[in-house]
Amino acid sequence: MLHTREWGRGDRVAVLIHGIMADSRCWWRVGPALAERGYRVIAVDLPGHGDSPRAEEYTPELYASSVLESVPATPELAIGHSLGGLTLSLAVGRLKPGRAVYSDPAFRIPKIDGVDFGAMMASAKGQNMEMVRQVHPGWSAEECVLEIEMLAKWDPATARALNSFLGSDFTPEPVVPSLVQLADPSELISPEVAEALISKNFEVRVVKGAEHTIHRHLFDDFLAGLEGWI
Repeated sequence: MLHTREWGRGDRVAVLIHGIMADSRCWWRVGPALAERGYRVIAVDLPGHGDSPRAEEYTPELYASSVLESVPATPELAIGHSLGGLTLSLAVGRLKPGRAVYSDPAFRIPKIDGVDFGAMMASAKGQNMEMVRQVHPGWSAEECVLEIEMLAKWDPATARALNSFLGSDFTPEPVVPSLVQLADPSELISPEVAEALISKNFEVRVVKGAEHTIHRHLFDDFLAGLEGWI
């Protein structure tokens, strides 16, 4: 079972799934905002993140099955960011949320010849405050401090494990009403892929000026971009 964090006591359940290097604390503004809208919000720490167990091998199916074991079935809403979006893509058919939101999801992580992507990501474990500010110039001071705190509990083996599925396509079918929310520009979802998603009956919305971590960079715009979905 995964460690979870909750906000609210509403009748409707919302499930939040974070991206790599983060944990449930990254939703510190989103959780209360959804609770104010009548949700009981449950945010998970994925395996190797936060206070959840470590694993010998980190795979997309491990992430998905761990979430399914740790949250109620058929929530009203499920939101997954980045790796959390990939996780939700594998879990959505079994989780059966009323609506699914994929925030700049890692449906496809490109494989680049000569680049050890996993090792590059794992090196983020050593980031200090100055480095975080350089990578995320638009973040608030609170987000920068939180990033250092979350990195301290993150297992960088989760990043090295990415190499085993680089180049794979985890794009789900829209088995429930599904929104894909994109950064501007998105480094994970190209305009061509976005058009393909639209043709499959996903709704696609771009949050203007947002970096990859939309909910941490431009929180108000993140919520505005979910109008009609939350």
